[in-house]
Amino acid sequence: MSTPLNAESLARIDGAAVPAYDRTAVTPGIVHFGVGAFHRAHQAMYLDRLLASDPAAKEWGICGVGVRPADSAMRDVLVPQDGLFTLTLKHPNGDTETSVIGSIVEYLFAPDDPGAVLDRLSDPATRIVSLTVTEGGYNFSPTTGEFDAANPDIVADLEGSAPPSTVFGLVTEALARRRERGIPSFTVMSCDNIQGNGHMARSTFLAYARLRDEALADWIEKNTRFPNSMVDRITPATPPDLTDEVAARTGIADAWPVVAEPFTQWVLEDDFSMGRPGLETVGVQVVDDVIPYELMKLRLLNAGHQALCYFGYLLGYRYVHDAASDDDIRTLLRRYMIEEGRTTLQEMPGVDVESYIDTLLERFANPAIADTIARLCQDSSDRIPKWLLPVIRERLASGQRSELAAAVVASWTRYAEGTDEQGEPIDVVDSLAAELVPRAKRSRTDPLAFVADRDLFGTLADEEGFTTPYLAALDSLRTKGARATLTELLS
Repeated sequence: MSTPLNAESLARIDGAAVPAYDRTAVTPGIVHFGVGAFHRAHQAMYLDRLLASDPAAKEWGICGVGVRPADSAMRDVLVPQDGLFTLTLKHPNGDTETSVIGSIVEYLFAPDDPGAVLDRLSDPATRIVSLTVTEGGYNFSPTTGEFDAANPDIVADLEGSAPPSTVFGLVTEALARRRERGIPSFTVMSCDNIQGNGHMARSTFLAYARLRDEALADWIEKNTRFPNSMVDRITPATPPDLTDEVAARTGIADAWPVVAEPFTQWVLEDDFSMGRPGLETVGVQVVDDVIPYELMKLRLLNAGHQALCYFGYLLGYRYVHDAASDDDIRTLLRRYMIEEGRTTLQEMPGVDVESYIDTLLERFANPAIADTIARLCQDSSDRIPKWLLPVIRERLASGQRSELAAAVVASWTRYAEGTDEQGEPIDVVDSLAAELVPRAKRSRTDPLAFVADRDLFGTLADEEGFTTPYLAALDSLRTKGARATLTELLS
C-alpha cells in the first residue's frame, strides 16, 4: 500500500529522497503566485536544495498563492500534503530519480481568504514576491506592451468595493500597507518566459498602481526592485500515469506529482530590495545582466519549440521526442537556430552557442519526458510574438530575410485553421482561438488575413521580406502538405 504524502509520513518514506532539513523550522520569506508544474520543478526545487545545504536559509521558505478559480485544484492537493510533492527527473538513457520537495511550507487560495494573502504579503518577513503567471498573466498587449486597464477584473479591483482578486490588486494593496506601516518593499521577481520579464513586471505593476494612486506608484517606482531572470527546464504537464508510476516505484501516494528533464538553468539579475537567498550556492547564475542569456534561450529553445510543434503536428506526431527525431524537423530546428535565431543574439563570453544548440536538440529528443506537441502548440498568440517575431523583425531591419521563421508562422496559420491534413479536427487551445481560427480560414481567400492583426504581428504584413516567404510556405502547406513543404524549404 502506498504512503500518503504529508509532513507526518516523511519519516516513513524510504523509496525516494526526502527533505534533508527540519521543515518545522522553515518560515516563508517568498510568496509565489502561480504554483504550477514549472514552479515546482524549478524555483521550488532550487530553494529545496538551498534549505538542505544551508541551515541559515530557513527564512526563505515559499508560501504559494493561487488567484484563479482553477487554482483550487492545487489547493486541494498541496494543503492536505502540507506543501509536499514529488519531482521525478527522467534521463534519456531511461534512468529515473524521484525526490520529495519540501520548500513550499504554506499554500493560500486567494478566493477563499484574500485577507490571509494580504497579511502574508504585508508581513515584514516576506521579502520576495515571485511570479509564474504565464505570458498572458501580465495583462498587456503583446505588440504595444500597454497595460489593459479595461480588463473587467482590473476594473473591479480598482473600484475597491471588494477585496482584490487579481495578482495586481493583491500585490499593490500589500505594498500600500507596507508603505503606510513603514515596512520596506519586497522584491517582485518574475520567473516567466518573457524577454525582460522584470521590466515587464515593473511596467505592468506600476501601470496598475498609477491607476490606483499616483503617490503610491511613485513610492513603488523608487523602492521596489524587479529583477530580470531567465529560467529553463522542460516540464510537461503531469501525464495521467505518473501518479501510479511514482506510487509503484517509491511507495508514495502523491496526488499531483511533477516530471521534468534533468537539465535546469536559472540566470538571475542581482537586484533585490530586501536581500535574497544565496541561490548561487545551488547552481543559479546570479549576474549583472540577464539579457544575453534570455535572448539565447527565448530565441533558440522557445522559438525552436514553435518551429517543431506545428510542423510536427501536421506530420502526425503527438509527442515532442518523436517529432524531434524526424530528420526534416531536426534539420529545420538546427538551421533555424544557427542561420536565423543565432544571428540576433548578443555576445556571451564563455558561452558556446553551438554546443548549447546541440544540447537543445538532445533535450527535445528525450523520449523519457513524453512532452506533448499539444502543450507546445497552446497559447501560441502569447508565444510567437515574444519568441519568434523579434527574430524576423531584427533580421529584416538588418537587411536579412527569415525564410525559416516565416515558414514557422505559416505552419501556425495552417494549424490554426483547426483541421489537419486528413481533415480531422485540431483543438486550437488559445485565449484568442475564437479570432485566430476564423482568420486562419479566411486567409485561404485573403492570404494575409491571419498576419494582418497588428496587435500580434505589428507591421509584418506590410514587409515584403516577410510576406513573400510566408505566403510561399503557406501555399505549399495547403497544396503539397507539411512533408513536401519541409523538403523544399530545406533543399
